[in-house]
Amino acid sequence: MKSENITYSQQYINCSRKELLEAVSQVMSPKRFIHVKGVEQAALELAEQYGADREKVSIAALLHDYAKEQLDEEMRDIIISENMDLELLQYGNNIWHGPVGAILIRNRFEVTDTEILDAVRHHTVGAPHMGLIEQIIYIADYIEPNRDFKGITEARTLAKSSLKEAIAFATLKTLKYLLEKNVKIYPRAIETYNAWVVQK
Repeated sequence: MKSENITYSQQYINCSRKELLEAVSQVMSPKRFIHVKGVEQAALELAEQYGADREKVSIAALLHDYAKEQLDEEMRDIIISENMDLELLQYGNNIWHGPVGAILIRNRFEVTDTEILDAVRHHTVGAPHMGLIEQIIYIADYIEPNRDFKGITEARTLAKSSLKEAIAFATLKTLKYLLEKNVKIYPRAIETYNAWVVQK
């Protein structure tokens, strides 16, 4: 099913898909917006294959990077005012934009569905236990059609046969990349690795 053919029921968000696209385009660069639409495309293909709710998947995909280009100062304020884990403050935007994005879309679009919120919250570092929509957004963000890096073909192939195998692959590759860069790794990423890679 093409994304343009999805009609939002207003059950999960207070706008149409067209209105959501317009709102999302206003908070990010054109390059980021192309990525977001690519994630929706990949996510809907996975939703079709694995039997996930297409409307929820579309909303989560279009909103997953809603906070990505938010100012760091504003994100810090949200982390503190929302009583989020203050350990987050030791990291940066790449870790913050998922959990902060979940807060923003709850407030700005009246999204209360936990599957959508968790998919946005966990799309970067994952979580030890992820529902189907979380898994789809996590992988769609990794394999969307505009991505081009070593291993992308294998990741896309795995995603067509097993979401769990694809998650294990993406998590392992991401962790290796971070280790090679010698950067501080957010503990949740290690938990995701232990749950999806070590125990798969």
